[in-house]
Amino acid sequence: MGDEQYFQPLTQWDRISVMLYRTGIVLSAIFILAAAWFLSNAPIYEGRISLALLTNVLLLLLYASVGLSVFFIHLYIGKFHRGLKILFYIAVISLVILFISGRGDVLAVLVSRSYGPLLLLPLAGCLGFITAKEAFCFRLVEGYMLALIMPIYLVVLAGHGLSAKGSSYGLILIAALLVVFTFRKVFMPLHFDIGDKSAYTP
Repeated sequence: MGDEQYFQPLTQWDRISVMLYRTGIVLSAIFILAAAWFLSNAPIYEGRISLALLTNVLLLLLYASVGLSVFFIHLYIGKFHRGLKILFYIAVISLVILFISGRGDVLAVLVSRSYGPLLLLPLAGCLGFITAKEAFCFRLVEGYMLALIMPIYLVVLAGHGLSAKGSSYGLILIAALLVVFTFRKVFMPLHFDIGDKSAYTP
C-alpha cells in the first residue's frame, strides 16, 4: 500500500483486487457527478421523472461502489481495514434507517428532516478515508480536501445552512474534486496499491 517501489511480482488476485478497488472509486465519482447534475437541474426534470426514485437508485449505486472500494482496499494495517468495514456496516444500517424513515422516499428525509443528511456521514467517512489514504500515500491533495469537505457539507446541510442552490453548488464541488482525484488515481501502475506484501499485518 502506498509505495511506488516494485517489491514482489503481482499475482492474478492482486491485479483483480486492485482493479475492483479502483472500479469502486470510478463508479463513486460517476454516481456523485450524476447526483450533482440532477440536483442542479431538478426543475427541468421535475414532472418528467421521479426525483425520489432517482435519488434512491443513485444512493444505492453509490453505496455499492463505495463498498467495492472498502472491501478491496489494500492497507498495511489489518485493524484499519476492519475498522473501515465496520464503518461501512454502520453506513448500511444508516441507509436502512433512511429508507424506513421516508417509507421508501429517501429524498424527502434528506430534504425535510435535520437528521437525514447526518445519516450519510458514515458513508462520507468511508469515502473520505479512501481519499485521505490515497492523499497520504501519493500526495493527492484533493483527497484530503474531500475527506474534510464531505462531512462538513453534510453537517451544514443538516443545520439548514445551505439554500437549494447552495447545496447544489456544494455537491458540484465535491463531484469535481472526486473526478480530479479519480483521474489522478486510476491510471497509476497497479503495483502502487499493493506495496510490500511482507509488511502487511493481520
